[in-house]
Amino acid sequence: MDTVTGSGPHRVVVLALDGLLPFELGIPHRVFGRPQDAAGRPLYEVVTCSVRPPGPVETDADFAVHVPNGPEILATADTVVVPASYELGPVFEEGVLTGELAAALAHIRPGTRLASICTGVYVLAAGGYLDGRPATTHWADAGRFQRMFPRIRVDAGVLFIDDGDVLTSAGVAAGIDLCLHMVRRDHGTAVANEVARRMVVPPHRDGGQAQFIERPVPDPQQATTTTARAWALGRLHEPIQLREMAAQESMSVRTFTRRFREEVGVSPGQWITQQRVERARHLLESTGLSVDQVARDCGFGTAQSMRQHLQAALGVTPTAYRRTFRAAVRT
Repeated sequence: MDTVTGSGPHRVVVLALDGLLPFELGIPHRVFGRPQDAAGRPLYEVVTCSVRPPGPVETDADFAVHVPNGPEILATADTVVVPASYELGPVFEEGVLTGELAAALAHIRPGTRLASICTGVYVLAAGGYLDGRPATTHWADAGRFQRMFPRIRVDAGVLFIDDGDVLTSAGVAAGIDLCLHMVRRDHGTAVANEVARRMVVPPHRDGGQAQFIERPVPDPQQATTTTARAWALGRLHEPIQLREMAAQESMSVRTFTRRFREEVGVSPGQWITQQRVERARHLLESTGLSVDQVARDCGFGTAQSMRQHLQAALGVTPTAYRRTFRAAVRT
């Protein structure tokens, strides 16, 4: 876990490639263009570049976009985002960079954070940034991507993967999830939640891509697990038994567990832990409650238990998390 530091705003450079999807091109601008510090100063600066000198870049729609910067601006980036493109040519067909694209990526400084949206991951993979690392892409393309790049550990079941300095996301809307996650990682939950509210999107979506993979249409009378989840969210501070959640939907534990995983992408136990971690993050950032009290209010029971869960989920202790993000909020 880290925060963005420095005298000026963190520069995000979006690499616009021919055949790009306009929606995905706009995601980094919309998410990173909103956050401000307590004095109203922007926390990020977002600029767009292409692999060529300034000029038009074709999209997958019936219009082109004018990109004002050439590839040399990649050398100034703190974060580079590569949205999807439908015209990656040799990158998509053979897993190799074109000379033009390789020359553009050569401008990126070591240590720059890299992120991809959907099939933008092919660019990072062909550039060698993902060898031996975990990555994701749209579920419909994951098999092909894995065959083309066998050294990458592909996970088609998640919305995004954060591997430190390289992050990858699934298709389209998962790019919003990824960018919000980076804001959350940089500046904390409160800042990311404010961006999400402005965009009228959830600050954090449960589960992974499994819930979006095409399946036979369910029986319209088939119950969901929505009521159980709402019931559990109101009782995170209490012990929650699986049989109690199943009872909210009048299902057997076995049926409920299967249905829950189908809808949410994780088990009920994993989901509850995720929600408790999110509650703990919020309380650590926004209140002066002691670590012991936060642990009790989130249902972890003891500070030691909460410490173990935050360490596993976020890589930091509750005290370190609070010190980092409460300071970031006051900046």
